[in-house]
Amino acid sequence: MPTFPAPDGTLLAYHASGSGDPLICLPGGPMQDSGYLGDLGGLTAHRTLIRLDPRGTGASRTPEDPASYRCDRLVGDVEALRVHLGLETVDLLGHSAGANLAALYLTRHPHRVARLVLVTPGTAAAGIDTAPEERLAAARLREGEPWFPEAYAALEELAAGRGSAAAFQAVAPFFHGTWDAAARERHAASDARRNDEAAGVHGGEGAYDPEATRAAFAAFTRPVLVVAGEGDANTPPPTAAAYAALFPSAERAVLEGGGHFPWHDDAEWFAAAVAGFLKS
Repeated sequence: MPTFPAPDGTLLAYHASGSGDPLICLPGGPMQDSGYLGDLGGLTAHRTLIRLDPRGTGASRTPEDPASYRCDRLVGDVEALRVHLGLETVDLLGHSAGANLAALYLTRHPHRVARLVLVTPGTAAAGIDTAPEERLAAARLREGEPWFPEAYAALEELAAGRGSAAAFQAVAPFFHGTWDAAARERHAASDARRNDEAAGVHGGEGAYDPEATRAAFAAFTRPVLVVAGEGDANTPPPTAAAYAALFPSAERAVLEGGGHFPWHDDAEWFAAAVAGFLKS
């Protein structure tokens, strides 16, 4: 397993697979190991995926200072990976909460980012909030499925700020384009991949500076792609569109019927959309 030292000496691991130019991939969770990204729907046929295991997850070591789990502190880990790989600039992909880290990396090192891919992105770093009705509208696309009434009632509770741990579990189907056995298995495995202590620190006070991030986005003229799933209640298409609008000319791709993990919902579509963008 290839490793490299973070600025504070923590030994971090990454996974390389595929062929072609490297694409650094930052997983979500937050603070989930990168294994769930897999080959990103066959994107390995087009690019060499460099999947970083964030500190304290997967094959990466646990840091001495738990405060270093905060998202802005992780920017140094991404920069150390770039230096370790000997790259002048990087093509960078962030999924979900990993998009917040990608956003902060761009904010601090804009000249190091050649192309940016944001997949169903978390938007806290840019200070974008999703309106409850946008989440509910995306969820209603699944109306008629047998699990819908219970899951929708739980989502309404969460949207009203009355959510419980049980409600968070009940809304899981809205993150997947198809709530089949494979999706249920992936969801069940996700808890084991996440460092809960780190997740609690990740977005803590001081992690984000939306004004600075928005300014960096507005000045970033290199290619950007924002990928959304039509039925994703976490990052609905209107939220993804508002996020893309912060850049001078970001491209958008929306998978019809897709959820929060679009490479599972239509691998061919996802690989073609991302690979085509990266060739531009």
